[in-house]
Amino acid sequence: MRKRDLNILADLTRFRCMTRDDIITLHFEGLRNPITCCNTVLKRLRRDGYVEVNTSQHPYIYFPSPTSIKKDSAKIPHFLKIVEFYKSLLKFEPSSQFIVEPKYGKGYMEPDAFMIWKRAPFFVEIQRSVYSEKVMNEKFIRYVTYYMSNEWKQESWQPADKKVFPKIILITDTRYNLPRHSGVQFFQVQDIKQFLVFAAKTREQKTESPNINEIKINIG
Repeated sequence: MRKRDLNILADLTRFRCMTRDDIITLHFEGLRNPITCCNTVLKRLRRDGYVEVNTSQHPYIYFPSPTSIKKDSAKIPHFLKIVEFYKSLLKFEPSSQFIVEPKYGKGYMEPDAFMIWKRAPFFVEIQRSVYSEKVMNEKFIRYVTYYMSNEWKQESWQPADKKVFPKIILITDTRYNLPRHSGVQFFQVQDIKQFLVFAAKTREQKTESPNINEIKINIG
């Protein structure tokens, strides 16, 4: 199996599902005929039993075989949003680590992703719906509980000389009045571009709010 085939299967496993267009963006960009090449590869992978497909939607949605979710799962739009967010990072800088729905234990938060981007750690929350104040406060408390546990200091990506708690990027069209905590900080933005604009503005204004330079760390 070719390296590109393995990379496609790895991404399908990581993201649970992707559209054909997602796969083209991540694995066939720059080719003269990316659509034709992608269709040929996916047809072969499907024929050989490595991928499954939902043909009731256009573009088709592909899954690893065996798939970890049903091909008509209500969570498919959510997973596709995570892929969309991941692709948006590539316009600025690839992430050196991107884990979908990492697990941290009972009572702790359940982020949509953990990533190391621009040499800094982030939790990512992607919202497709408007949540109540109660739900958002509970989400915030779970992050604080994890922060207070100090378990995050044992993560393998942590630098030896300075332990850093990841910032939380909340992708949302709704502005929430979240509580404040010295160790847990949310950035409420509509997309990653807005996050970068916000960081640049805070740097220019020389406020005490963290900016990209301040949250950048050396993790190897």
